Amino acid sequence: MPTPSRILSAAVMAAGILATTHPADAATTQVTEVHAPTALVLSVGSGEHAATATVRRAVTLTCGPRPTGTHPAPRAACAELSSVQGRFDALVDETPGVQCTMEWDPVVVSVTGVREGKHVAWSATFDNPCWKNATLADSVLLTF
Repeated sequence: MPTPSRILSAAVMAAGILATTHPADAATTQVTEVHAPTALVLSVGSGEHAATATVRRAVTLTCGPRPTGTHPAPRAACAELSSVQGRFDALVDETPGVQCTMEWDPVVVSVTGVREGKHVAWSATFDNPCWKNATLADSVLLTF
């Protein structure tokens, strides 16, 4: 068992090593800017509710410090998210001018994660795939 003096010696030696760390090493770990994170999971599923839908496709999107993720167009998707200030409903065109069948085959699109440091959870259910595609046709963020 180590004696208290050996423990103290080890602590002093470790402190000396930490104190003599090269200044360039410290500079590489400094954060110059802090951005509130935006990291989302977007999914499309079969069903009426996001919680019970069978997910058919899911992508990730991170919007800072640079757009990345598995979303097919992360840069454009992040720009669109910013332009609507995170209001996902603003991306749904309720009168798209496209005719779809009256078939009931519900599709749910959902977004969960963090936007600018705040938790988000949004979903919309569409009557069928045709209606989903028509009402989201102008959205880069929600068409993936």
